[in-house]
Amino acid sequence: MKEMNTIITIGRQFGSGGREIADIIAKKLDIPLYDKEMLAIAAKDSGICQELFESHDEKPTNSFLYSLVMDTYSMGYSSNTYTDMPLNHKVFLAQFDAIKKIANQGPCVLVGRCADYALESYANCLSVFIHADLDSRVRRIARIYDLTDGKAKDTILKSDKKRATYYNYYTNKKWGAAESYELCLDSSKLGIQGTADAIISYIDIRSRIKDRKI
Repeated sequence: MKEMNTIITIGRQFGSGGREIADIIAKKLDIPLYDKEMLAIAAKDSGICQELFESHDEKPTNSFLYSLVMDTYSMGYSSNTYTDMPLNHKVFLAQFDAIKKIANQGPCVLVGRCADYALESYANCLSVFIHADLDSRVRRIARIYDLTDGKAKDTILKSDKKRATYYNYYTNKKWGAAESYELCLDSSKLGIQGTADAIISYIDIRSRIKDRKI
């Protein structure tokens, strides 16, 4: 494979193996992977404590009262860029800025957190969504977290609902819809390794086609 300068964003259904797939891709391409690391960078750059980023992580927060109450504890100084915004908006925009900062440093893999939306103007960004059939996700989550199938299914449905609401709230796109991403893959058909291999192959093909157009 020729030199790769692509930034890969990975959206994923809970239990689809998206995080594991992202890890395989990052190691194969020898580029950094950012998942919760995005929160630490956003917290450091914004001055908002990291615990607040973690409590809002891919979760919709529409309570204006909650924002007003928590706002008292979130900011240490009035000069901060996000001072006059509700807390959930501050957290999102700080994270948005952190994602762009990471992408400007070079090729990387970013997991979730509307990274595809933050980087939609980047020509070298490949947006991917990983999904899988519910039964396979239930088996995976039940095994990983030692849950009953019923509890695993409930956890999956609740997690997906939160991710979808968060994504739909902050972007102009629909979470999980094919038109929202460049590439959508079913990890229950291809397997974890097969899905990672398919994404890497797609990057190579995409790069060669782009070169022919230049």
